[in-house]
Amino acid sequence: MVISYSSSVTCSTTSTTVFDVGNYKTKFVKIEPQTCSNSHPSPPKALLIATPSSAGSYPVLIFLHGYLLYNSFYSQLIQHVSSHGFIVVAPQLYLVEGADATEDIKFTAEITNWLAEALHHYLPSGVEPNLKKLGLAGHSRGGKVAFALALGKIANISTNLKFSALIGVDPVDGMDKGKQTPPAVLTYTRHSFNLDMAVMVIGSGLGEVKKNPLFPACAPNGVNHRDFYSECCKPACYFVAKDYGHNDMLDDETKGIRGKATYCLCKKGKSREPMRRFVGGILVAFLEAYLEGKSSELMAIRDGNVTLPVELQDIDFLV
Repeated sequence: MVISYSSSVTCSTTSTTVFDVGNYKTKFVKIEPQTCSNSHPSPPKALLIATPSSAGSYPVLIFLHGYLLYNSFYSQLIQHVSSHGFIVVAPQLYLVEGADATEDIKFTAEITNWLAEALHHYLPSGVEPNLKKLGLAGHSRGGKVAFALALGKIANISTNLKFSALIGVDPVDGMDKGKQTPPAVLTYTRHSFNLDMAVMVIGSGLGEVKKNPLFPACAPNGVNHRDFYSECCKPACYFVAKDYGHNDMLDDETKGIRGKATYCLCKKGKSREPMRRFVGGILVAFLEAYLEGKSSELMAIRDGNVTLPVELQDIDFLV
């Protein structure tokens, strides 16, 4: 097993809101699984972990990447969340994958179970994961996978740990209504998601707009954020950023062929930084509310008492 630590990132010493960088110094940990024996169990898949570097006990968020994307494309986003006192575990579920997400769901469950077994061995000295405060999030196809696992869409796939928060970041369930990829998550029955956890759905206003006639929209109407939120039950909340696209929460620079494709295939906003700050901040506010019992930031956003990095097209709460 190969483990690498990046140098600590010094964050601001003062934080105005959740949309600013938090007060914790953060560190990236990369773990590459190998077949050779090791004193600590190897994770089922390669992991990129953003963690506070100072000693303490921190809630944990699993964050699942979008279709054919690298977990490293979310480095700035997960670092933002971590700087507010969270350990964020971002697996690389696959490099090449077909339409069926069953294997993604299976590996996400295995990774979740691995957390209790071994995560603490690979974190900085004195840093402990509080797995009683565990959230699950995913972008695009990763959002679909997160919902599918939480809803138990695949028989005999479950986790030993309990999630307390579920987040879909511009989740997508397929190509169009009637063209869902397996396993289908959406039922098109309002409030049908019977979940024992709080749920948040984040949408992009431009995600359902085609970049050009040759390519489908990246988050097509009929299988996107709007449809996911329609099936949520209380407690749940919903935010749609008006002038931003499906991939606008990724890093400012995403390299390689896949990285370049993130700019070309999806309708996008003027820059990624505002949307990334919004997604990072709203993740922090939601996790603080439902993992930490601190709802002041989320309520301030709901009530319009916080200046947001983006203009919202839609906002709704089920409480």
